[in-house]
Amino acid sequence: MVGNARDEDKLESGFDHGEQGHNNDDQNKEKEKEMSVEQMFEGRQVPSWRKQLTMRAFGVSFVLSILFCFIVMKLNLTTGIIPSLNVSAGLLGFFFVKTWTKLLEKSGLLRQPFTRQENTVIQTCVVASSGIAFSGGFGSYLFGMSERIAQQSGDNGGFKNPSLGWIIGFLFVVSFLGLFSVVPLRKTMIIDFKLTYPSGTATAHLINSFHTPQGAKLAKKQVKTLGKFFSFSFLWGFFQWFFTAGEDCGFANFPTFGLKAFENRFYFDFSATYVGVGMICPYIINISVLVGGILSWGLMWPLIAKREGDWYPAGLSSSNMHGLQGYKVFIAIAMILGDGLYNFIKVFAKTLIGLFYQIRGRQALPIANQHYPDTSEKLSYDDQRRTQLFLKDRIPTWFSIAGYVTIASISTIVLPHIFHELKWYYILIIYIFAPTLAFCNAYGTGLTDWSLASTYGKLAIFTIGAWAGQNGGVLAGLIACGVMMNIVSTASDLMQDFKTGYLTLASPRSMFVSQVIGTAMGCVISPCVFWLFYKAFHDLGLPGSQYPAPFATVYRNMAILGVQGFSALPRDCLLLCYVFFGAAILINLTKDLLGKKWGSFVPLPMAMAIPFYLGSYFAIDMCVGSLILFVWQKINREKADAFSAAVASGLICGDGIWTLPSSILALVGVQPPICMKFLSRGANVRVDNFLKP
Repeated sequence: MVGNARDEDKLESGFDHGEQGHNNDDQNKEKEKEMSVEQMFEGRQVPSWRKQLTMRAFGVSFVLSILFCFIVMKLNLTTGIIPSLNVSAGLLGFFFVKTWTKLLEKSGLLRQPFTRQENTVIQTCVVASSGIAFSGGFGSYLFGMSERIAQQSGDNGGFKNPSLGWIIGFLFVVSFLGLFSVVPLRKTMIIDFKLTYPSGTATAHLINSFHTPQGAKLAKKQVKTLGKFFSFSFLWGFFQWFFTAGEDCGFANFPTFGLKAFENRFYFDFSATYVGVGMICPYIINISVLVGGILSWGLMWPLIAKREGDWYPAGLSSSNMHGLQGYKVFIAIAMILGDGLYNFIKVFAKTLIGLFYQIRGRQALPIANQHYPDTSEKLSYDDQRRTQLFLKDRIPTWFSIAGYVTIASISTIVLPHIFHELKWYYILIIYIFAPTLAFCNAYGTGLTDWSLASTYGKLAIFTIGAWAGQNGGVLAGLIACGVMMNIVSTASDLMQDFKTGYLTLASPRSMFVSQVIGTAMGCVISPCVFWLFYKAFHDLGLPGSQYPAPFATVYRNMAILGVQGFSALPRDCLLLCYVFFGAAILINLTKDLLGKKWGSFVPLPMAMAIPFYLGSYFAIDMCVGSLILFVWQKINREKADAFSAAVASGLICGDGIWTLPSSILALVGVQPPICMKFLSRGANVRVDNFLKP
């Protein structure tokens, strides 16, 4: 557009030199714009599915999986807010392999060029591996089984402390079932139903653009930007480490808005990770988190604290669930459950409506309010090409069924030996219903891009926990949650990858194999990363620590609620839970009724609930990230749109990878040399009295 405008100015001014050359360039650009994606790649041969699976692809995937597992683990153990890392995975995968192939090409040793199909394999493998760091429950149900979280929750429902051996074994027997459960439906979901899978589609467009000449140039610039901010973030984390020799030391405890605000968790903690997360997350999420922090720590908790001795016994410790801590946890749970229930019903209803219209032969599905062309018309060139290759490498249905039955049988036998509280018939019931729920989650994700894996997990907590009762029901519910979450989460992830593969002409077989290998990597890498955190930070999971793992406490108390009922709640807490449960449903309903335009200004209850337990410090970081992006877009929107994801990814990756050396230093007993501590209000008063003449 800029080039065309300049040419017109030259013509009007009489400067017509080179007019023909400019016109030719413009004509070539117009031709490129008119060409479809697959017409642009028409001259390039699509490698067979075996050639898409290269050793260099899995080597790069292994390195990136370690990096991304550290990032996801850190986010899991701090706030539980995890942004999409697909862009970073695709971008870094492209950079590493492209650099390697360029060197081989110059030396004359390149045997196989780097293709978009291989790029898709890398992205799939990395996302599958790092996905285990989330669905493995290291910041939720799995760590919620530990003695440390049980003591905080004040229950004697049993515990099972983390151990590297049983965690790896548990993940291997439950993480692959979801892959086999939906493989037979890949054609139905992708081709027949034409589900969008927005994240998978966006990733495919990104990878396709990388492998065009213009996209490759932009990708190189983006990687360079990512590298700069990666280095800055890593060095900033290293610099901060020097000032954290004791408790409550360092920049992370700077009372930015004053000591009173600091006591109520309102401060900026200089976290590059959450500034980056704020740049990736939509504005409404960051604002919702801040609103939740103001509502809870700025208004509710100070008022409830004044009721000490009336609403709850005086003198209880800050972590006692029968005191103020109980209100923080259970009101947050009420909002999470209200939000989860509403969205479950909404997505499930859309799923049923979509299936009804599909079965009735309607031509369009209610997919994210988008309109699609009549499927009875002749397919476009791109769709014909993609459908042909997608159906070429079939995965036999008998293979999927045999794989599911085999793994389910092994899991049913093995799990009761790892967890004595989980009876074999509990597992059998889960595996009978799991394929249906996996399909519903995969279908709903295709419609709305919203995976309800955690909601299905909570359903398992209450169902199995109530069934088991007081005899080990808390642990049984948490384990059942893990089994269900892994199945439905990997099922929707695989279908997202099939959509990406469909749009990049990657074979379904290569996608499936890459997902299996990535899942296997995650089953080993994620427990090892968690184990490093667990051994290096002895206050892991404690309130106010560097890694409080808030959702571990939340999930544990959900299990307690499922077993004990409302007797687990502190006094006078039930009414508030009812109010916030209903408020979450009402807010969601209002958001949907207002429509896309005005509803986008309504906060999200799930995001509002997170700071109820943690405080607002990370919300301020995220809002700073939003502010940076907002100002950048006002100054230069084109540049901001092109490079903001790279800047955010660099901040997240650099701070995340610094966790590795800091964990190792803590593990070997190397302490920072300085404690930069800010005086409390009481300490200031004592100093003032001492200095008085």
